Formats: sequence, C-alpha cells, structure tokens
Amino acid sequence: MAMNRSIHVRLDDAAEGAVTELRSRGINVSQVIRDALRARAQRDRDRELLREECRRLADDPADRAEILAIREEMRDLMPVRDEE
Repeated sequence: MAMNRSIHVRLDDAAEGAVTELRSRGINVSQVIRDALRARAQRDRDRELLREECRRLADDPADRAEILAIREEMRDLMPVRDEE
C-alpha cells in the first residue's frame, strides 16, 4: 500500500490523550487514523443511502397508505382510557 500524502491536524486534549494511550500500547496511530477516516466516509455514504431510501418511501403513495392503515390498526389495539 503506497502512502500518497500526509496531513497535519490540531488535536484537542481528548484526542491527544487518545494518541498517547494508543502509542503506549504500541498501536500504529497512523493506521488507526486511516481506518477511522475510511470508516467515517463509509458511515456518511450509508447515511446518505438511508436518507435516499426514506425519501423514496415517503414519496411512495402505496407505502404511505400502508403506513396509515397500520397506524389505524394499532390505534384499534390500544386500550381505551376512561375519561374522568
């Protein structure tokens, strides 16, 4: 795996403490950071796919009708509260 470039970051106290802890355990901090960047990018992609799916379902009249029908069924299953 070729290392193409380096970046520099300013660490806050918590991040600096994490780096110190990782180094004290012999963990390659650069690899941890690369892994974290890739994981964050994947989470962001996954969230966007989920948003798109939600938008698609929200725009689907058949899906909206099914949701309303389920809500009605659930409402019918709720216990009746005595009004005082």
